[in-house]
Amino acid sequence: MEEKTIVCISCYYKGYDFMDEMKRLGNKIILVTSENLKEKNWPWHAIDEVFYMPEIKPSVWNLDHLIQGFSHLMQTRKVDAVIALDDYDVEKAALIRETFRIPGMGQTTHRYFRDKLAMRQKAKDSGINVPEFTAVFNNDEVNRFVDKVPAPWVLKPRSEASASGIKKLTSKDDLWDALNALGEERHLFLLESFKPGDVYHVDSLTFNKDIVFTSASKYLAPPMQVSHEGGVFRTKTLGRYSDEFKALDEANAKVLSNFGLMNGATHTEFIRSKDDGKYYFLETSSRVGGAHIPDLVEASSNINIWREWAKIEDALLKGKNYEVSKPTGYYSGLIVALIKDKEPDYNEFECEEVVKFLPIDYHIGIVYKSNDSTIVQERLDRAAEKIHAEMLNILPPKGKPTS
Repeated sequence: MEEKTIVCISCYYKGYDFMDEMKRLGNKIILVTSENLKEKNWPWHAIDEVFYMPEIKPSVWNLDHLIQGFSHLMQTRKVDAVIALDDYDVEKAALIRETFRIPGMGQTTHRYFRDKLAMRQKAKDSGINVPEFTAVFNNDEVNRFVDKVPAPWVLKPRSEASASGIKKLTSKDDLWDALNALGEERHLFLLESFKPGDVYHVDSLTFNKDIVFTSASKYLAPPMQVSHEGGVFRTKTLGRYSDEFKALDEANAKVLSNFGLMNGATHTEFIRSKDDGKYYFLETSSRVGGAHIPDLVEASSNINIWREWAKIEDALLKGKNYEVSKPTGYYSGLIVALIKDKEPDYNEFECEEVVKFLPIDYHIGIVYKSNDSTIVQERLDRAAEKIHAEMLNILPPKGKPTS
């Protein structure tokens, strides 16, 4: 089978397993990444060439320069696929595919997986439950929305990853102050109703429009809460036969089919409203979840989403069939927190349910698994109490988020 050339784009350090697997499957890997990530522990054994882009600001590159550089690259190399490894790179990859007519997700479909306004409108048009929302382009429309929809509201960036830049507002005056403060960037935001409830994430793999693997989990401390208030990030998987899993599996399938996803990995979030018990779509992305969620998924299912995504891309390029292994049925939990020390002392967290301790500077990160959901919950609770009492470091949110 002939070697294919895959360009991986990432302005964030991630995708080690994806590139390693792609190389193992007999392909050539070209990495395009940010200049300030040169020293990271990339899978150099799997990377044939690397090109660096200077950052204008965190995660932002000059797209004209990217296209010019890619044009030069294409003169002597036939590129078969362009893969965005991080949420911030989805637009970059779509632009390159459109410009150089490389197969894969183009700029129209990518907006449903990157632009929160586009995805909400698409979901609403598709009959999927979404919190009430509005664009903030027009003053009269904003006023009509806030007069009709009771506070609190959430002002969100349309294309920031995770909970970065989100503001929760409780009065009309505060809202207008926030909108006016945005200045020329106001059109890059949207406004929606704040719905209290439990937040879930669904991580899945799709091959030729068929969802071939799904993992559903519940955030015990949602990313927005951790981003704004500091604290401990926790999430745990749901039993595959639970009512929650079945409802989320169905909701996720409806989102991906209506949004036109053909292939790859996705990370989608829903909220279950405390008021009416319904599941509401929050957002989706055509990439692997961040914040070490792949470690959580692998602990419960024995499915490495990064490697399976690579196998999907390889099968598409070479006209082969793809089948995912049958997942195992463990429960798993993940806890991550910012701490004061560069390296935590994990001795006091040792127990038979620990799958791995995550090596992240100035963070503690633990993945648990068990046949018993209650035990996973107990381990997460006990670890959170200890971290809060003795180790936690709370800083105001800045820079690039992790999920």
